[in-house]
Amino acid sequence: MRKVSKPVFFIVVLCIAAFAYLTFAGIHTYYGDIKTDYIKGVDSIRWGIDIQGGVNATFQPADGYKAKKDEMDAAKAVIEQRLVSMNVTDSEVYVDYNNYKVIVSFPWQADEVDFDPESAVSELGETAQLTFRKGTEETGEEVLTGNDVKKAEVRQRQDETTGNVEYVVGLTLKKSGKEAFSAATTELAGSGNISIWMDEDCISAPRVNSAITDGECVIEGNFTYESAKSLADKINAGSIPFKLVTTSTNIISPTLGEGAKSAMLLAGVIAFAIIALYMMIIYKLPGFVASISLFGQVVGTIACITGFFGNINSFTLTIPGIAGIILAVGMGVDANVVTYERIREELRNGKSLNGAIELGYKRAWAAVFDGNITVVFVAVILMGAFGPTDSLFGTVLSPLFAAFGATTAGTIYSLGYTLLVGIILNFVFGIFCSRLMLSSLSKFKCFKNRKLYGGV
Repeated sequence: MRKVSKPVFFIVVLCIAAFAYLTFAGIHTYYGDIKTDYIKGVDSIRWGIDIQGGVNATFQPADGYKAKKDEMDAAKAVIEQRLVSMNVTDSEVYVDYNNYKVIVSFPWQADEVDFDPESAVSELGETAQLTFRKGTEETGEEVLTGNDVKKAEVRQRQDETTGNVEYVVGLTLKKSGKEAFSAATTELAGSGNISIWMDEDCISAPRVNSAITDGECVIEGNFTYESAKSLADKINAGSIPFKLVTTSTNIISPTLGEGAKSAMLLAGVIAFAIIALYMMIIYKLPGFVASISLFGQVVGTIACITGFFGNINSFTLTIPGIAGIILAVGMGVDANVVTYERIREELRNGKSLNGAIELGYKRAWAAVFDGNITVVFVAVILMGAFGPTDSLFGTVLSPLFAAFGATTAGTIYSLGYTLLVGIILNFVFGIFCSRLMLSSLSKFKCFKNRKLYGGV
């Protein structure tokens, strides 16, 4: 760190300031009523049911169908997966086996004052049965179903005639689907069509120009990005094994409310100001640097919640999620305190200013790492136990929690997420960035006074 130059402090501060501006304001463009997000601002945060309220809906099999327990469980799993694909982690899905009901609660969409709950509920309960058929009629011979699709994803391509960018849904087929599709396209090449149906609706009927043998195909249909993603999500989530009908839809009032959310924001700003003032009084110049790094940590956490970039969904933030942010800030303060006490100790032992800073960070690293890594383990376990079963941590920890059955509680998942993100960012801002800034400031003549660092 002896090679850190004077301008480094200003570079780091400017980067944090620019990052903060983009995180809070975002970058948007408007084309008529259509808003395109390139970088998401705080208005893209999806608040949990406890803060913003949401929707409660009850589904039942249509036509009085008496679904079996495994069929009800399959319907529940598909609905949960569809919610996860919408990045709704603060949701509750329950099954009433005796009355053949699936009860779902989920929060409002972010940044939507005219959110249509009935449309969202309808999308969750759709059977979404995908089929590929020979010809253009619904009675055509079935070639593939959604079960033959390995993966669906949104893709962009340029129209050769107009030059416009259009969205399509790309499909990667399983081995069984690959063989069947290869045989059908070989048969129809140059002389027929393969139509693609979503339930009873034909969404595309492309002409087969040549045999497709590599298991890769594309669904066209004048899609927007949103409609293409919705279709891809439904295909990936799979089909509900029977038709569902919505028997009731209710609006859930928030347990906290908009006014309390504003009060929390104000309390958070005041608390952060008090912490920063305390750090500067006790640790002087290092305390000032710590305040900047803690601000960067909070900004980084918010960016991870909003999704930051326009093509990434925002995360659902609940009251326990806010508690996770606060706890992570507390861990950041603790890391700075440990480090600056070590710097003080080195200065009192007669080390030079640069030597004390370097040794202080080096000797505090083990204690800071041990304290933070244990919290990372806790956060990972929370996300694995209370998050989606097919998530990374849910999959890794599934053998551990298999004995306890499926458990999904989005509020606790939000706590684990914000805590994990905050701790990781503590290493970035609280250790790396603060070390750069403090080493840079120590090069200025006016900041070489050892008293500014707790020395004598």
